[in-house]
Amino acid sequence: MHPDLLLRNAQQNSTLAGRLTLRMSDNLHQLRCFGCGQRIRGDQAGPNFRCADCGDLFEVEYPGWHHVGGTDRPNSGALKWLWRERRLSQERLDQSGVWRFREMFPILNDFNQAVTLREGNTPLYHLSLAARSLGLDALFAKHQGMNPTGSFKDTGMTAALSVARERGFEWVACASTGNTSAAMAAYAARAGMRSLVLIPQGKIAWGKLSQAMDYGAVTCQLETDFDGCVRVLTRIVEEAPIYLLNSVNPYRLEGQKTPALEIAEAMDWNVPDHILVPGGNLANSSALGKGFREMKELGLIHRLPRITVIQAEGAAPLARSFAANGGRVLEPVEAQTRATAIRIGNPASWRKAAQVIHETGGWCLDVTEGEIAVAKAELGREGIGSEPASAVTLAGLKKLAADGRVAASDSVVLLLTGHTLKDADYTIDFHRGTLLTEAECAPVAAAIEPLRRNALAVEATPEAVLGALRAVVENPIAVARN
Repeated sequence: MHPDLLLRNAQQNSTLAGRLTLRMSDNLHQLRCFGCGQRIRGDQAGPNFRCADCGDLFEVEYPGWHHVGGTDRPNSGALKWLWRERRLSQERLDQSGVWRFREMFPILNDFNQAVTLREGNTPLYHLSLAARSLGLDALFAKHQGMNPTGSFKDTGMTAALSVARERGFEWVACASTGNTSAAMAAYAARAGMRSLVLIPQGKIAWGKLSQAMDYGAVTCQLETDFDGCVRVLTRIVEEAPIYLLNSVNPYRLEGQKTPALEIAEAMDWNVPDHILVPGGNLANSSALGKGFREMKELGLIHRLPRITVIQAEGAAPLARSFAANGGRVLEPVEAQTRATAIRIGNPASWRKAAQVIHETGGWCLDVTEGEIAVAKAELGREGIGSEPASAVTLAGLKKLAADGRVAASDSVVLLLTGHTLKDADYTIDFHRGTLLTEAECAPVAAAIEPLRRNALAVEATPEAVLGALRAVVENPIAVARN
């Protein structure tokens, strides 16, 4: 193409993008109850973000998007151009992988109020070993553990905490199994705000708790589980001017939908056939589904991926619901799993997640503790570390591939939600052989032995070290057992 034509096209795109930014940002957002459909202004939501009529959760919607037509319809090409150009920008918001897409969630009156740690822009890794093992052509991992505080929670926290700041709150709070508390505390500190964290006593990885403490959060360990912490916090925010930042907050989901945009952009605005997401409180799968749905409505993509939720067997209320009644009714469970990030028995966003699964043609299933441990170690062999909860996606993919629900020619993206250092003790215990019980280990023992890399005690001589290396090369399984 002639250089003058390239320049003219760029100028036209820039003008379109500028007009589009103004028009989309001027659209007032509103909240719609997911249950009864009632619509309210954002500032009319109660402190627990539940509908006063039916008690269900809200979600953010942008009414202006649904009333455009003809030449007024948002120009998807201009948006793509604008977002690509921002990758080269030195502006504070443009360097965030969340706020770079701010036209997709105009939730602030003043974008200068946004609190950012340059979150997002996380890598999409090709998993060559796992792809070869499963006979897949295209298998990738979107590693949200590469966010500033080490988990996907940062993408939602930057959005929701920015709303809290703009509305004048001094205190924010959350109940947490770990990652939410770390993210909230970091962003609150960045904004000069105070934070309160409620965590279940003894049921949180210490690496995550240390983050919240280091960022200055007032951290209270309660003698209950996560769901009990939520109940206590709900009463607190009703009595004190404290802004709730758990995933019931609909603004969290607006930030958490941006990885969907990053995935589509990385694939040249195509989408994978399958996306697998860990299932805890189920807001992440809800947010990603919302992101893909809105992209399709705006003409940015032409189809939806199948979104599948994977839960740990001991904390799988949604998987049980799908098996029993197609996801229409959910019975809470007493959650038990070493994957602490998804140890949730009464997930708040289950109805939203169920709708996403139905809408996209995905599934919901669970995996055992042994299958999680093996999958985590297999990800490690790719040079990609993750917290245990992330590994449920690879474990679930194995089941889907085995029963033919994922074909060899399908493209697949696994959502990895947390960094490997979030729960280092889990990894160490696995390689020491002390993680699983005998019953948990038995079904996957053959897969475990080649993956274990125990630290070897040897004499301080070159000969002893080289001898240990020879033993590993000649009989790695026997060495792992010692």
